[in-house]
Amino acid sequence: MSEGGSDRERLMVSMRAMARQIFLRALDEVAVGKAFERHVSCERGVLRVREDLFDLHSFARTVVISIGKAGHSMAEALQNQVGGSLEGIVAAPAPVSQVRGFRYFEGGHPVPNAESWHAAEAILRTLNAQNASSLVIFLLSGGGSSMVEKPIDDEITLDDLIRTYQLLVHSGAPIAEINAVRKHLSAAKGGRLAQAAYPAQQVSLLVSDVPDRALDALASGPTMPDSTTVEDCQAIAAKYDLLPQLPPSVRELFERHVLEETPKSDDPVFHRSRWWPILSNSDVVASATDEAKRLGFRVEVDNSCDDWDYELAAEYLVKKLRELRSKYARACLISGGEVTVKVINGGTGGRNQQFALAIARKIRGENITVISGGTDGVDGNSPAAGAIADGTTVDRASARNLDVSQALADFNTYPLLDALGDTIVTGPTGNNLRDIRILLSY
Repeated sequence: MSEGGSDRERLMVSMRAMARQIFLRALDEVAVGKAFERHVSCERGVLRVREDLFDLHSFARTVVISIGKAGHSMAEALQNQVGGSLEGIVAAPAPVSQVRGFRYFEGGHPVPNAESWHAAEAILRTLNAQNASSLVIFLLSGGGSSMVEKPIDDEITLDDLIRTYQLLVHSGAPIAEINAVRKHLSAAKGGRLAQAAYPAQQVSLLVSDVPDRALDALASGPTMPDSTTVEDCQAIAAKYDLLPQLPPSVRELFERHVLEETPKSDDPVFHRSRWWPILSNSDVVASATDEAKRLGFRVEVDNSCDDWDYELAAEYLVKKLRELRSKYARACLISGGEVTVKVINGGTGGRNQQFALAIARKIRGENITVISGGTDGVDGNSPAAGAIADGTTVDRASARNLDVSQALADFNTYPLLDALGDTIVTGPTGNNLRDIRILLSY
């Protein structure tokens, strides 16, 4: 190997390390516990949630319902701020420990399981028992759509529900459209938990994995007025040709046009409700931006490809980075949100790894490094949170007789990227703030 080649290899290794550092530092800065320290406190029995104050002594009962991938982290963070003993229900992935006073359910993701069903029943029973002297604190995070679920129609079985979720997740539809359909099929979504808790005082703390403009899509909006309609659901089903594939019990609701409408903003069930975002994707982007600047990069943020097809997003972001590189020697482009992948008979991987490998083909031979990862630590059905790619990825794969094009076509990107040592494995983070893509040029 030439001296120049050796220098370039060392540079690429260094850049991959810096990309990982930016991603991991951003994850650390947006930890749920740190966010609660900033936005939630309790002194002398008065709970502060952002700009709201709740005198806990004035309520006959305070109940906490914590749902989603950050369900345990949020319950633990609230307990740390409030002190004393809280009571409630957590529906989340299996935690290492449990918060005292809480009943736990290990709900499924990305599709519901039997525990999701049991969690919904337990939550609805608890909420229906509240009255105007109760305070219900909802802690909501991404993944809650599948971790708490009970159909609004008794004819729909758990197997029917699972099949419907699988169709939606693999349809290529963005999360807001997926959740619009979920809301109208569920007894626990689209404002229906707020409906069950009425007339209790309610406050929802949100760790959001949805666009800031669409917070009612978070966990399919169980406590918020629903901005989507039955007509939207019919249009989504038609757009993605879902009806022929849906289980008969679900398809019949669409064909007979008997989906039940969800509560809207003028419904009295929301008159004593408040909603406060605690964390969102913009916090991840801001933290990554700070770290990239600290490392000497000129940073630009562009989230405009949110919910785009992964190939289109890759093309767009590479073009944008090349433009930035023409002005600055060390350029960094950061993009928050998610890309979409329509999976057909997929292998092992996820949207972040699919994006990273797709972009590797576009930057072959260039001094560009890209990292794409999920803040929840889980990318698709793989053990990874995401992956890194750079100008050497395709050639390194070829040297090992690994076919990049075939891995992309088969949606089987994890084995190839893992063989190259370019996957990012964090394990579940107890958080969920959508994805982030970081592109570096030097």
